[in-house]
Amino acid sequence: MSNNKSPAINIGINETDRAAVAQGLSRLLADTYTLYLTTHNFHWNVTGPMFSTLHVMFMEQYTALWNAVDPVAERIRALGHPAPGSYAAFVKLASVPDAPAEPPKALEMVRILVKGHEAVARTARELVPTADKASDEPTLDLLTQRLDFHEKTAWMLRSLLED
Repeated sequence: MSNNKSPAINIGINETDRAAVAQGLSRLLADTYTLYLTTHNFHWNVTGPMFSTLHVMFMEQYTALWNAVDPVAERIRALGHPAPGSYAAFVKLASVPDAPAEPPKALEMVRILVKGHEAVARTARELVPTADKASDEPTLDLLTQRLDFHEKTAWMLRSLLED
């Protein structure tokens, strides 16, 4: 008779800490995916004199966000938990709001994305103490990479709003 039960996970992080880190990563995944979708939306819908610059910039940003979702989801799985993967789950978990129903003007898009990147950075930063307590170096490394990207991207977007 075959046993369909998965073997116990023994990676040096207890179940309670793995669950806490996975929950934080689930929020990061939801924020990242939501910001990805908003950025892609803005790439499609930007207009005005800054069209060319923003169209290309938004494409670079949504591509980076798209490439970030898989490592976050796979880290959740490596910790032994299912990764959320539905819009319903993302809405419950995300701190980043959905894109506006009507595309805003170009500079308002930039403002929305600044707030989005800052929100994702806060979500990542909030998880650092939990991952540190668990001695979860792979998650800490992932969080460092995400923080660097979101803080740098928010700065670049903010620069467009300066006179």
